[in-house]
Parts: sequence; structure tokens; C-alpha cells
Amino acid sequence: MGSQQSKLPSDAEKAVIDRLRALELEKRDGDDDYVCIANDATNEKGAFDVAKARQPETVSISLMSKWQGALLNDPKNRLALSALSAANPRDVLTSRATKIAEPQVFNVKIPFEGGPITNQRNSGRCWLFASTNVFRVALMQKYGLDSFELSQAYLFFWDKLEKSNWFLEQIISTADQDLDSRLVQTLVHEPLSDGGQWDMVYNLVEKYGLVPQVLYPDSFNASSSGVINSIIFTKLREDALILRKLLRAPSTTAEVLSTAKAKMMKEIHTILTLTLGPPPSVDDEFAWSFVDKNGKARTVRATPKAFAEDIYSSSFRVTSTVIARMVSLVHDPRNEPLTRLTVDRLGNVVSGRGINYINVDMPTLKAACVASLKAGYPVFFGSDVGKFSNSSSGIMDLNLIDYELGFSVSLLGMDKAARLRTGESQMTHAMVLTAVHVDETTKKPVRWRVQNSWGTSAGTDGWFVMSDDWMTEFVYQAVVDPKFLSKEVQDVLSKEPLVLPLWDPLGSLA
Repeated sequence: MGSQQSKLPSDAEKAVIDRLRALELEKRDGDDDYVCIANDATNEKGAFDVAKARQPETVSISLMSKWQGALLNDPKNRLALSALSAANPRDVLTSRATKIAEPQVFNVKIPFEGGPITNQRNSGRCWLFASTNVFRVALMQKYGLDSFELSQAYLFFWDKLEKSNWFLEQIISTADQDLDSRLVQTLVHEPLSDGGQWDMVYNLVEKYGLVPQVLYPDSFNASSSGVINSIIFTKLREDALILRKLLRAPSTTAEVLSTAKAKMMKEIHTILTLTLGPPPSVDDEFAWSFVDKNGKARTVRATPKAFAEDIYSSSFRVTSTVIARMVSLVHDPRNEPLTRLTVDRLGNVVSGRGINYINVDMPTLKAACVASLKAGYPVFFGSDVGKFSNSSSGIMDLNLIDYELGFSVSLLGMDKAARLRTGESQMTHAMVLTAVHVDETTKKPVRWRVQNSWGTSAGTDGWFVMSDDWMTEFVYQAVVDPKFLSKEVQDVLSKEPLVLPLWDPLGSLA
């Protein structure tokens, strides 16, 4: 879903940063530090005994006073106080050197990136923007267009409706569980969201097709979805209690249950239609008129499904057939590589394709991305975009924000698996890779070009740069054609999946 966008520090803030760096803020030699103890499983029982035997400690006022006195006795910390208390610490501590070190220069780039830069505005539809940005490239070349968007709102409408139906079906199938159980509470906590996954996009396009954005543009509530989400959440939670009560009544039949659910779905459809607008009919032919880049007026007539099936260009290899066979690679270091993963009760279209991931190591994921780009394919990917990134500069780099300079602490003390296990990180945003810079000596990636959906005011006219180290730590998913994978990796899809619970971090929707 992305995160709040940040800004670069002002000139005054930059001056303070320079002074801080000149003073070389470091831990004082006399400071107490942590005691590091090796992780020894044989000592776990003793550690638990210590935890049980000790008394909880309160915050000591005298100790706080001592710490504060020592902290502010140092002129370097007083300067840090002046800078960090007056602005967003991330903006103040943004590294100009890192910004300079990440130029928009790449030696592997797909021949046609598509445009314009899109803008999801105040919604969590990044996955729909990223996927339609992949789909549109062949259509733009096929019809000779310099600028084109598919309707994200069209898919958004049907996704909301399908997810509502999915939620009600999950409520029915968990009626034997206590309302306070973790599973049911996870379901009702967020009945649906703006976010989604690649397999969910496939389900929507397979069932409803695609339409040009000019035929179904964003309404206010598509661009700013908070209010309609709140309305639908309340309605679905009420419906969940009604269904659970019905299922506990001895007189309830399957027909009674279906009638009640159909009424609930009709109410959701009404809310969506009146807030997003009635979408084009799935079965009716539309007429799309446009002027191509040569100035020729043209009209295309097709149903949404036929239009989606006709994604093809003689000079571009991503077709509807290629899209259908693409697979999601993930890097989840908590689980063994070459494991097939899925998430229990995660989906949107009942009877549609389920969520499937192939867990691989990062070298495998990166190699597939490089191979895709070399072949001219854009790459849909999911990441935790809010970490060590700046939306104004459009840079994602582990060295971008110098927390050690400001606070004498590092925020990179956990590895990727630990961040997943503690809730520190998960997939939050989907974007598109269109280029990579590969070191000519090591043949390894250095940085990646990213097409975002935050408008042209973010990054370099909407384009971001991601360092390869950042990719290692905060990219979790990439969608590729299986032909860029070894047979060993492809064969993972034939294995029985490891089923993760709904509340697992890999169940987060970009």
C-alpha cells in the first residue's frame, strides 16, 4: 500500500547536518554498552529461570536525570537536539552523499517502459497500478500510443465486490470457531483491503477483463478510498454476526443462508456502484476512440474480456498468454528455499487461482529479474517501501538515512528473517522494475530503476532508484516468466505447499 511520502531537508537543516558530521557524533567512550551473549540453546532453561525469578523494574527517575545530564553535556548532542527536534528526523538525517551516488544510469533497460507515470493518490491500489503498468506496454506498442493507462478503478470495483464475497464465505466456513479465536478475529479485523497480490490480479482479469482508463476513470472514492472502506468494513462485520447467528439456528437451511448472503452482496454492490460509479459491462462491447502517435484517429471495439485476451505486440513479448503463466518468486528466509508457499484463506475470487509463491534465495530472485529485463520484460515486484527510502528524491538505499549520526544507534541490527518474525517488516508496496545497472567486472547488479505510482512529483519525474543492497533487505517478491528459472525452481510448483496462517507477514497485501 506504500507509505507516507517524505521530503528532503531544507538548506538550514543541511547546514546542521554538515556540522553534525564534522563533529563526528559517536558513542562516548564511557558509555555503557550491551553485553553480547552467544545464542546457546543449552542455556535457554537457565535464561527462563532468571526471567521468572527477577522482579519487574520501573523506570528510574534518578537514572533518567543522570542520562539526560550526560547526553546534553556534550555540545554535539545539543546540536543534534536543535536539528532533530525541529523537523522530521528522517529528513534531517538524509545523506546527500547517498543521493549523489544513486544516479538514474543503467546499462540494461527494457526497450519501451510505457507512460505516463501513474498516481494511485490516497489509496492502497499499488498492485493494480503496477500490474496494469506491466500490461499496458504491449497495448501501447500495438496501437501506436505515446501515453496510455488501463482503468485501475475498473479492477478496483470488481476486487472490492469479490473480496466482500470472499470474506462472507470465510465467515460461513469458520462458523464453528469461537468469535474470539485468532482466525475469526483476523478476518473481522480487516474484512477486505485495497491491497492485493499478483494471483489476485490474474483472477480479476480472467473473470472481468480490462478496459482503457478513459472509459472508466477514477472517481473521488477510487482515488481516496478511506471512507468507502470504513462503510464496507462496518457492513461486512454486521453481516458476519448475522451469518454466524443464522448458522447456529437449527432451522437454517442452505437456501436460507444463500438468500441472506445474496441480500448482503446486493447491499455491497449498491455501495460500490454509488461511490465508484457503474463499471462497463463485462459482456457488452465498448467503443474506445483515440488518436495514435501518428495523428490517426482510430476506434477499437471489444468486450473487456476480449480486450484483455488481445494483449499482444509483435515487438513486445508480454502477451496475455505470458501473463497467465507468470509466477511469484518470494524471498522468505524463515523458510527453506525451493519451498512452495501459500497463505490460508487469502484470496479474492472464490474458485479462482489461489496464492502461490516459490521461495528462493535472493541471488535466484535477482538473476530472474535481470534475465527478464534483458529480454525486454518489465517486472512486477513487492517490497517494504517505507524503510530507508525518501519519496522526494526517489531513492531506496540502506545508507540513505544516517540514524547513527543522529542517535548513535543502528536500525539494521536485525536480519531479514528477524524483521519478518517481529513484525518490523513486510511487503507494503508494489512497483515495476524497468532497468538495472550491472557492474561490468563483477557482473552483479548495482542499482535498479523503479517505476512507481505516486505521480511525477515523487522521485525523478516519478522514477525511483533502488540500490542492490536495499533490494536484498527489503524486496520480498518478483513476478517473472518461468522460462527465466531453472527446472529445479519451476518444479517447486508441483510440490505440496507449506500453508502459512492468514496473519503471517507473507499474507500482507501490497
